[in-house]
Amino acid sequence: MPAVAGTSDATKNIHNGDVITVSCCEGKTGFIYKGKLKFKEVEHDFSNLKMPAVTQPMLIAGDPENAFRLSFYPNQGVGLMRIEFIITHFVQVHPMALIKFNDLKDTAAKERIEQLTHHYPDKEQYFVDKLAQGIATIAAAFYPKDVIVRMSDFKTNEYANLVGGAQFEPKEENPMLGFRGASRYYNDRYREGFRLECEAIKTVRAVMGLTNVKVMIPFCRTVEEGKKVIEVMKANGLDRDIDASLEIYVMAEIPSNVLLAEKFAQIFDGFSIGSNDLTQLTLGIDRDSAIVSSLFSEQNEAARQMIAMVIQKAKATGTKIGLCGQAPSDFPEFAQFLVQQGIDSISFNPDALLKGIENIKKAEEQLAVGSKQDQR
Repeated sequence: MPAVAGTSDATKNIHNGDVITVSCCEGKTGFIYKGKLKFKEVEHDFSNLKMPAVTQPMLIAGDPENAFRLSFYPNQGVGLMRIEFIITHFVQVHPMALIKFNDLKDTAAKERIEQLTHHYPDKEQYFVDKLAQGIATIAAAFYPKDVIVRMSDFKTNEYANLVGGAQFEPKEENPMLGFRGASRYYNDRYREGFRLECEAIKTVRAVMGLTNVKVMIPFCRTVEEGKKVIEVMKANGLDRDIDASLEIYVMAEIPSNVLLAEKFAQIFDGFSIGSNDLTQLTLGIDRDSAIVSSLFSEQNEAARQMIAMVIQKAKATGTKIGLCGQAPSDFPEFAQFLVQQGIDSISFNPDALLKGIENIKKAEEQLAVGSKQDQR
């Protein structure tokens, strides 16, 4: 779905009822046009498409209703499945509001939850079933290819917008850097909510048999925090000692993940570079700020060095590593950089997949030519 962030004046210049066209197909910069613009459709024949030789092109997904259509796109699986879409659109309810339903103070939220869960005497099971069904639909569509499911990474202000969520979320000045990702999973504020997420994953893998599902932990600030999360997952039935096929990845999106990659590799099975957050935290830029957003670029030398460093450390430890983001499709030179560094996979939004595959193939061809010249 097209989205443009950090416009600074959109809410003043666009009024309710206005017809506008939002376009994100030009690359990094989104454009908003007055009126309904004409567009043309281009059909692509995938049957003769040649895939890259080494680097795996994967998809970024989240909507179960699109899963089977997207599975026919040329791909090597789903490198990033966001569960936030499923929670927002299919579950709709904050997990803690289901767990502590009797303690809810918001009567309107209580009534809405009663409507949504009227077939469920056990309201916790409603969350588990809805989330498991959504994940399983995507996993089944791409089976037996890997589907890497990122556990919830809402910010507190986003969680608060779920039905019944306001009661369970603190108000933060900067939610982007606050109570999000791994820090929630072992904290008393959300530990039980994370238990339901784990139960959904266990249902998909153990009951439905979709063992192509892998799990990924977002925004894990320290190695110690990673260990805590692994222990909580074990307690909730996701134990790699019992289920040998279970793999747990971690997002590499904080400088600490890069600097201590060898130590993170000791407890996790793979990395996925979140280039947006990693660039944001490397350059100290709020990427949603209209004032400083022009400085945000994964192409920045400092951001590139961080990405190169974590890829090199992953290769040295024999740990799988991929990247999720728009830049490799927008910028051929960035794709070339990633391929040169030896990245295992790159995940794209569906609309950017074909351009991304093209850029990867060009990068691999250039790397092969350069290697032959070096041998001479």
